[in-house]
Amino acid sequence: MKLATLNDGTRDGQLMVVSRDLKTAHVADGIAPTLQAALDDWAFIAPQLATLYDDLNGGRTRRPFDFDPARCMAPLPRAYQWTDGSAYVNHVELVRKARGAEMPASFWEDPLMYQGGSDDFIGPMDDIVLAHEEWGIDFEAEIAVVLGDVAMGATPDEAHQQIRLLMLANDVSLRNLIPPELAKGFGFFQSKPATAFSPVAVTPDELGDSWRGGKVHLPLRSTWNGRLVGQPDAGVDMVFNFPQLIAHLCKTRNACAGSIVGSGTVSNKDALKGYSCIAEQRCLETIEFGQPVTQFMRFGDTIRIEMLDEKGKSIFGAIEQKVAKLER
Repeated sequence: MKLATLNDGTRDGQLMVVSRDLKTAHVADGIAPTLQAALDDWAFIAPQLATLYDDLNGGRTRRPFDFDPARCMAPLPRAYQWTDGSAYVNHVELVRKARGAEMPASFWEDPLMYQGGSDDFIGPMDDIVLAHEEWGIDFEAEIAVVLGDVAMGATPDEAHQQIRLLMLANDVSLRNLIPPELAKGFGFFQSKPATAFSPVAVTPDELGDSWRGGKVHLPLRSTWNGRLVGQPDAGVDMVFNFPQLIAHLCKTRNACAGSIVGSGTVSNKDALKGYSCIAEQRCLETIEFGQPVTQFMRFGDTIRIEMLDEKGKSIFGAIEQKVAKLER
């Protein structure tokens, strides 16, 4: 099942079902007004949405319309919780190696995770609006899962059962603001502006055999200014799978339906697979040449993040954004 949120001028938009080929959609207002409402009563609502989805794919709906990602908000325009892990430890290792720091052995056993802002997500084709290029604007291509209710102390197996949806994320980072923030000892804040998500969120069964072991075993493609710069396999070198990340989150707290957990920047040890954020490329350049060569994003730059199935068809639709200057 594929779900999206239509921008109807309200804060939370309107839930719609999207066809498997991403060509048509149908408003689900007769079933649930928003995606959050559907998640709150998933056992009752999901079968009804699945029926509408089957009817849409079979050409049996009464009011289908052309699906337009430009009319989409984030699947969840605001969420109760957005936590982002760092499941691809290769990425962390490169960052530390580039600055001459050793990586603690615990990083291979205990995942890194931070809590980001979840009150103002942006749509898949919304501009990345910022005041200054000098902040070091960077994209971060990730995978995220949307949860049902997960109880405190849940095991990874229990957590796995509460993964309702998957989507792509662009977790934008302002690299030049990160060092002074981390030096304060309180973590990311101003260095993490609004996150964007793919136009469509999908149930795990849509991925078929590519969803196994709590991981998505497909390449994640990042195209910067029209040039493909990375296509690492999201199922390779993922040290902590999604159930493990969720269990880590819920060690001391409950997670309510609609909470989102990100994978962190998708990264492979094989550098030929390219990169999912500019910072990683700069780290490789620093290790090889002594200093970075690649510059961060500028106003007017574009980024496209997408995942294709084994037949070359888009699964989630694409995140397509331009960096724009804040005008006040």
